Amino acid sequence: MVLQKILVIQTAFIGDVILATGLLEKLHQHFPKAELDFLVRKGNESLTKNHPFLRKTIVWDKKGGKYKNLFKLIGEVRKERYDLVVNVQRFANSGLLTALSGADTKIGFDKNPFAWAFTSKIEHRIEEGVHETIRNHDLIKSLTDENAAKPRLYPSEADYSLVKDYQLDPYLCLAPTSVWFTKQFPKEKWIEFISTTKFKGNIFLLGAPSDVEACNEIITQAKRENVINLCGKLSLLQSAALMEKAEMNFVNDSAPMHLASSVNAKTTAIFCSTIPEFGFGPLAEAAVTIENKNKLDCRPCGLHGKKACPEGHFNCGFGIETEQLEEVL
Repeated sequence: MVLQKILVIQTAFIGDVILATGLLEKLHQHFPKAELDFLVRKGNESLTKNHPFLRKTIVWDKKGGKYKNLFKLIGEVRKERYDLVVNVQRFANSGLLTALSGADTKIGFDKNPFAWAFTSKIEHRIEEGVHETIRNHDLIKSLTDENAAKPRLYPSEADYSLVKDYQLDPYLCLAPTSVWFTKQFPKEKWIEFISTTKFKGNIFLLGAPSDVEACNEIITQAKRENVINLCGKLSLLQSAALMEKAEMNFVNDSAPMHLASSVNAKTTAIFCSTIPEFGFGPLAEAAVTIENKNKLDCRPCGLHGKKACPEGHFNCGFGIETEQLEEVL
């Protein structure tokens, strides 16, 4: 098949977009002359800044007139006359966009409500040991090969330059927070680890501007020197650039874990209510997963995180010993 213009759609959250970049790697590998575009929700477009394989990133603003912007977007996509549209999302809006894209070939998952309008409908499988990147790759393996590509982001020279002063001495990166409470290693445990670790270098706390207060509280209570709050001070790509050379990156089952994977950075991923078997574990060559060593009847309590522990005790998080983190150093 000769493909001249390809569009990949992933309008979910940061981690999902990062994982979908594996498709960009594989499609470029097999169709290097094709113009490759990526459609994401507003707020995630910074992830693909300076991406060497992309012609452009198309942005859907879901907040400022969601459906008006969706139909405007459909018109924009139709004008491009794509040969191939690959829809990674399983929700109706992206399905409608794909169905009305005008592309010669439209591929998406069978669980999408508009899958009936796709050229190819691919089974979406949640199976133990099948990583999300492999599930995504199922969409294009008939066009490429059997081997899924790892996700990758491309921090710029300016991104690396901005963080180089932080990298003069050995350091750890910690990303203590998560959108979901039950995916978040407890604050008390982070404080315990920071205050007792034998690591002698700097410890950088990473996160969004909304995480500043939580990380300041961790620093205050840990009472340790050389712990620096960088929440809101680095872009996503700058954070990835910093993580790349860390002695270790300690992360939850959340977006920073995928940032680390995207630059093949050393990763210790802490899983509380969720489990790596769901297919969202770290992909770096030097990656470790940490979980509660005791079997809990209530774990996992769902495929995604929750705002509170359904049982009220959060033993999946509090039962993880900080010694487990120390052992990887």
